[in-house]
Amino acid sequence: MRIFLTLFIVVAFLASCKGSHASSSAEGEGEVLPMKYAENLTVREFPDFTEVTVRNPWDTLKTLQKYILVERDSEMPAGLPEGTIIKVPVTNALVYSTVHNSLITELGAIDAIGGICNSKYVNGKELQARLASGRIVDCGVSLSPDLEKIIKLKPQVIMLSPFENNDKYAKVGELGIPIIECADYMETSPLGRAEWVRFYGMLFGKQDVADKMFAETESNYLKLKQIANGLAIKPKVIIDQRYGQVWNVPGGVSTMGRLIEDAGGINPFASYERSGSVPLAPEKVLAEAHDADVWFVRYNQEKDKSLRELGNDAPVNSQFKAYKNRRVYGCNTRYIDFYEETPFHPDRLLEDMISAMHLELSNHTSHHYYHLMQ
Repeated sequence: MRIFLTLFIVVAFLASCKGSHASSSAEGEGEVLPMKYAENLTVREFPDFTEVTVRNPWDTLKTLQKYILVERDSEMPAGLPEGTIIKVPVTNALVYSTVHNSLITELGAIDAIGGICNSKYVNGKELQARLASGRIVDCGVSLSPDLEKIIKLKPQVIMLSPFENNDKYAKVGELGIPIIECADYMETSPLGRAEWVRFYGMLFGKQDVADKMFAETESNYLKLKQIANGLAIKPKVIIDQRYGQVWNVPGGVSTMGRLIEDAGGINPFASYERSGSVPLAPEKVLAEAHDADVWFVRYNQEKDKSLRELGNDAPVNSQFKAYKNRRVYGCNTRYIDFYEETPFHPDRLLEDMISAMHLELSNHTSHHYYHLMQ
């Protein structure tokens, strides 16, 4: 099998170099499909294809990927620009993350999911049923997938979340299968990340569904933001707790940091101008945010976490103002689809946060994900 695998990789890689990339320039600039919030996506529509450029979020002067989307049943157009050719709609994809598996399911394209990674994190009942029956192939864990299963699956694309200077995907890249780098999580605003659904809709022939989904999300989000911005009280908010020796807090230009602000709150760590999380010592978090008014905690365990249990998790926990005033809201991600839903439905999360942060809105209560910890 090892010899076969090596030969397959070599042949597939050489074939991909010859056949899966266009090389010449298309005439004209195409029609730009405006992205209102997504900073790392540029989409241009041409008569015979669509060009999607993914900007490198770690070096914004560079391009991470360029995809040329061509209708599956049409003849290959001449004079395509340089880029990775993807025939759409995709009908057999290997999808690494539960976030994107859930999104594809919601778009109505679950039949296009041929394989997944990290199956133990899958919550969706239909996805679980298809895994159990073998209709969807379990290809192992994302950082060390089962290459033999991937070869047998013959996916048209592999969808994964890229990391900076990451070589963990090198072996998968050698298979010659187009890789869709799902860099949506690197957007700096909740609506920016959510807008990536429009690209994913193009991949699976669900563009109209995706556009409608995003339009509804955007409308709801902006209405909620307007309500929160009109409130005089601006509570200070902290997120999660210590894991290991560090506490990852939301950076000033992160999606969670933006959510706190859009919910009419104050992020005590806004001065850390990061687009992701900032690892701090628990004592540092306490020093900078001991007077936090509201505390949102995500966790994964069999039974819902109690306030007393949270206080016992770490010595610093019981010293926060929010803990003392019983303003702690928990989300048990073992049973609640927080990570599956909120990236592309940030309006639902924003509604929860506004409800918890602003008790003065007595007629506005929401508990999609967070519940008051008892």
